[in-house]
Amino acid sequence: MARSLDIILFLLCLAVLTPTLNANPLEKNEYWEEHVPEFDSYWQERAKVAKEANQAAYFVDPYAVSGNFTATVSEIIAAKSARRSLRGNNNGTCMATNPIDRCWRCDPNWANNRQKLADCVQGFGRNTRGGKGGPFYVVTDPSDNELLDPKPGTLRHAVTRNGPLWITFARSMVITLQQELIMSSDKTIDGRGVEVYIANGAGITVQFVKNIIIHGIKIYNIKVKEGGMIRDSESHYGFRTKSDGDGISIFGASNVWIDHVSMRNCTDGLIDAIMGSTAITISNGHFTDHNEVMLFGASDDYSDDKIMQITLAFNHFGKRLVQRMPRARFGFVHVVNNDYTHWEMYAMGGSQNPTIISEGNRFIGPDNVMVGGNQLNLKEVTKREYTDESVWKNWQWRSINDEFLNGAYFIQSGPELKNRPFSKKDMITAKPGSYVGRLTRYSGNLQCRVGKPC
Repeated sequence: MARSLDIILFLLCLAVLTPTLNANPLEKNEYWEEHVPEFDSYWQERAKVAKEANQAAYFVDPYAVSGNFTATVSEIIAAKSARRSLRGNNNGTCMATNPIDRCWRCDPNWANNRQKLADCVQGFGRNTRGGKGGPFYVVTDPSDNELLDPKPGTLRHAVTRNGPLWITFARSMVITLQQELIMSSDKTIDGRGVEVYIANGAGITVQFVKNIIIHGIKIYNIKVKEGGMIRDSESHYGFRTKSDGDGISIFGASNVWIDHVSMRNCTDGLIDAIMGSTAITISNGHFTDHNEVMLFGASDDYSDDKIMQITLAFNHFGKRLVQRMPRARFGFVHVVNNDYTHWEMYAMGGSQNPTIISEGNRFIGPDNVMVGGNQLNLKEVTKREYTDESVWKNWQWRSINDEFLNGAYFIQSGPELKNRPFSKKDMITAKPGSYVGRLTRYSGNLQCRVGKPC
């Protein structure tokens, strides 16, 4: 009984949380008070099961995982014939520029072997399998009018089925979700071969589940919705309060891979991961037009987020982004080979002693701007929030082989990583940050066509 009350106790402890300027609603006590009615016995039991799955997905030695990932990237960069190693076996017709893409993109028969994608994830989400092994489900209907009894052929019907499913789309479509799309475990949303837009409505919720892949779709103009009775599985529906306007909300979930998505302009965050979520990889994404991009950990009081482990790899953080790429509390975030071409306040921030290992990224600082007759310099990549330097100087925030342009700079803290388990292949002489333009060249939604390399 005590364990089943974990969530309620968490909600109560958030009463001491101090609201922040431009705060994500998840960081406000009022948000959690509004959501208390959702945590009935059903969701408490779901939370208990998910917590056990999250613990099982946690890597005891995160430095080893990040080191292995770096070795894979370095093997490509350091290859004697780098240009050839980045291509597939298709006479140069395909250029897959990073190890995740090399796994599948140059196969002209990818559409006949879609589930191979599940073998390609790396980083902390590397054990994610999504709907692999399950049947295919083809979405034929873009409507979302029935929240309690979803119409067969719709995306909502697909994601609420029991058991693993690999979800594809019969044609290009725009799906406007009337309320948040609550996914069940062991699902892959695979938008390759067509253009799939989740737009102008609610976003996707990954709550107390595991094994989720979201690949090859565009998500934009996501709005807050008032909630109501919504189905979350074949056997259950229940009352949901107001959604927060995230593009993708990861809540107490594990083994999640988000790859080749294009996202912009959501009411809240583009991607948030909170409540002990872990074993997550976010890769090959293209993000634009947003203020608070990614929030990893919503509360300074929720120490269970120490289990959080997230890999950000090969993403392009592009035009008209302001801050939080990401903003982390607790946990371990490996930020590797991403391209930061725009920010207006800062790129990476945090509180509550998160570990942030920034490796082989390219940071292009913003131009100075005039505000009230004063020149404003916002070229610092990092921002520690609500903490004195006497405290944060011990946080493990390290920059390894990053490239800094236009005056960008990273303030490091914590001990140097002398004992990190690098392989020899990590220790190459070239600076990986200089390769970021190549590694992220195909970030975002791809224009895949059946019968051709993607």
